[in-house]
Amino acid sequence: MKSKLKKITILMIIMIFVGCGKKEPKKIVESKFAFGTMINMVAYSTDEKGTKKSMELAFEELNRIDNKYNTHKEGSIIYKVNNKPGEWIKIDEEGLYLINGVKKINELSGGKYDITITPLMKLWGFFEDDKEVKVPSKKELEDAVSKVNFNNIEIKDNMIRLKTSENTIDTGSFLKGYAIHKAKEILEKNGVESAYISAISSIETVNTKPNNEMWKIGLQNPANPTDLYHVVKLNDKSMGVSGDYQTFVEIEGKKYHHLLDKSSGYPIRDRKMVVVIGEDGFETDMYSTAFFSMPIKDVIDYVNKTNDLEVMIIDKDMKEIYSNGFQKYMVK
Repeated sequence: MKSKLKKITILMIIMIFVGCGKKEPKKIVESKFAFGTMINMVAYSTDEKGTKKSMELAFEELNRIDNKYNTHKEGSIIYKVNNKPGEWIKIDEEGLYLINGVKKINELSGGKYDITITPLMKLWGFFEDDKEVKVPSKKELEDAVSKVNFNNIEIKDNMIRLKTSENTIDTGSFLKGYAIHKAKEILEKNGVESAYISAISSIETVNTKPNNEMWKIGLQNPANPTDLYHVVKLNDKSMGVSGDYQTFVEIEGKKYHHLLDKSSGYPIRDRKMVVVIGEDGFETDMYSTAFFSMPIKDVIDYVNKTNDLEVMIIDKDMKEIYSNGFQKYMVK
């Protein structure tokens, strides 16, 4: 009898130790400024110290990319290209990957997605805070439109240049998405199994939250951005959002947003928001911008032929147009 009692007691002690050793994942939140905006990271882990170190490495990767390529970072490769038109600048494999990715979307959009749109952006005052903003004249718009030309970017081997000084490269529509995707890869490489990265209009997720709970992201109402419009659930996906409410100038009480039609020079008026879900933040960032200017039918037809993209378009009348699989990501 004593022997049996001893065995039971030992078993109970083992069970207690096992129970005490099980940790619940802790929510870890870090935020830092990069790309002119606040980047937020959320992770769940039982290893708080190790996860914080992994998040720090991910932020270092964001800063590396920001400093290396950002149009507005003095000393970056793109800054040098923009400020030395006609001169060949050396570019590495990563830079070539970025430019080739941009070229692919430029061709897909029939040239509507164009990273040399700087003359129009400057004309509307998006790059100069102290500039007195006014609605450009027809002549000013025609002149700026004539300077927007993707073919001004020339690549030869591992060298890049702008042929003329007529326009410059703007990295705003793709670099942030690329950077947060690389940050996601850093987290995964360092063993983080549950995480979320937000750069406002660009989102990346690593798997799900604990207990297989999907990440839930709220979308702003483009008609009233202070209101919640829809909630989207993601599992190991990326999301890019472009909206007419995100960046704008106000002239005589009227708002003019930054998503410009490169053929007319005016802000695009037939839609209010585009949301793209995919596998890679670099691509979803570019797609959301490109899809804002492409014919809606062309966008839906293209996305429905792919295996890894979904899109929702909100038109000027707040009508929702979806690709075949988008609604499965929406919280009912």
